[in-house]
Amino acid sequence: MVEINPIEIDSNIWEIPKHGDMNVPGRIYSDRELIESIKQDRSLQQVVNVAHLPGIQKYSIAMPDIHWGYGFPIGGVAAFDVETGVISPGGVGYDINCGVRLMKTLLTKDEVVPKIRELVDELFHTVPCGTGIGGRIKLSAVDFKNIVETGTAWSIERDLGTEDDLDRIEDNGCLTGGEVESLSQRAFERGKNQLGTLGSGNHFLEIDYIDAIFNDKYADEFGLFKNQVCVLIHCGSRGFGHQICTDYVDKMMSYMHRIGLKLPDNQLACSHFDTEEARGYLSAFSGAVNYAWTNRQIIMSYTRDVFKKAFGISSDLLGGDLLYDVSHNIAKFEQHEINGEMKTLCVHRKGATRAFPKNHPLVPEIYREVGQPVLIPGDMGRASYVLVGTELAMGETFGTCCHGAGRVLSRRKALKRARGRNIVDELERSGTYVRAKGKRTVSEEMPEAYKDVEKVCNIVHNAGIANKVARLRPMGVVKG
Repeated sequence: MVEINPIEIDSNIWEIPKHGDMNVPGRIYSDRELIESIKQDRSLQQVVNVAHLPGIQKYSIAMPDIHWGYGFPIGGVAAFDVETGVISPGGVGYDINCGVRLMKTLLTKDEVVPKIRELVDELFHTVPCGTGIGGRIKLSAVDFKNIVETGTAWSIERDLGTEDDLDRIEDNGCLTGGEVESLSQRAFERGKNQLGTLGSGNHFLEIDYIDAIFNDKYADEFGLFKNQVCVLIHCGSRGFGHQICTDYVDKMMSYMHRIGLKLPDNQLACSHFDTEEARGYLSAFSGAVNYAWTNRQIIMSYTRDVFKKAFGISSDLLGGDLLYDVSHNIAKFEQHEINGEMKTLCVHRKGATRAFPKNHPLVPEIYREVGQPVLIPGDMGRASYVLVGTELAMGETFGTCCHGAGRVLSRRKALKRARGRNIVDELERSGTYVRAKGKRTVSEEMPEAYKDVEKVCNIVHNAGIANKVARLRPMGVVKG
């Protein structure tokens, strides 16, 4: 592996100059210490590879949580001109619309600590989790079609949420264009029984409390206060989205071979927008995006019920309001300024999230005067953050921020590091009660497997692409 040594632009930005057949330079958000750990895997080479894609604009970008992924690095961002550019499933990811939402409560840390084991145990039994696990909801073909086409509204119609929830989800919980005709039978089979389930890997359901407020004004606007208990829900489109990615990577590989498009990595399989392959993928992809939003909505509804039952309180006393739901693995058609001209671009965010500023038309009206909430989960033992988008991000990163802490150890290395230890007990001694399907998942997801989320958030805050609002500490976690 050829070592890539980015040039330091300033204390938070590094650049890989354009060379060879790169169409644009690479740009990495990091500090001096973190850049050394980033060099340890192949993710910087993937930043270079992405820069070879047709129609890419300005930079191939990587956030500080960057690590090696499929095709694109996780933490990778790239925007493509709709006339000359391409759509790449590897730039979205296998878990289409993997994302995170934060549910606020009116409860405080002192009220919840005595019931934390009861809450986590009940959530573990209520929200199915684990690889391939199905849920209580069995979808008919008609239901499946409605979810693919209309998204989260399907769950609201079934009293699994409120109209207010829709106002706090990107695109109001529905990405237009989803069509079942673009789906394989295998995708339907994998998705029909997995709504309302958490999955495995880095997905989680986490009870937190706010231990620090960094900006009182923004915190007040978001309805956040010190010692407030909140719940983070992190999951995606399950096997449904995975199958769609598998199906269309194969189709796009055939397209590239047919037109003679050669790229440094076959995992960057792509097609130009005005093609049958791109239209099919975007239609199937939109359905998976809608499925994932619906999945998180249902899990939040289950979570509200568990809290109300445990405390014997009404919805009014619980609160249980959705702060926001942000998408991590997604591609969106957006307007951005390129060389003084507004252009329609398809922005791929692979393990990255929007960070739009105040007054942006795509920020929900309730946050229009403040800016979009940005949610950055960390690991089970340290912290997670709420931030807010900025105007600078629009010009620098296509309105994008990091999506989490980012792995620093592979799952294999994490298992090796955990050998002879009981990570569940270690976490409980540090104040986090964990329930999981097995110890292996907890070991793979141990805090040491991740970068320090505080450092990651400080980089994006200091770079000015998102501003810190509040910090959350974990109390209880459900893992697959």
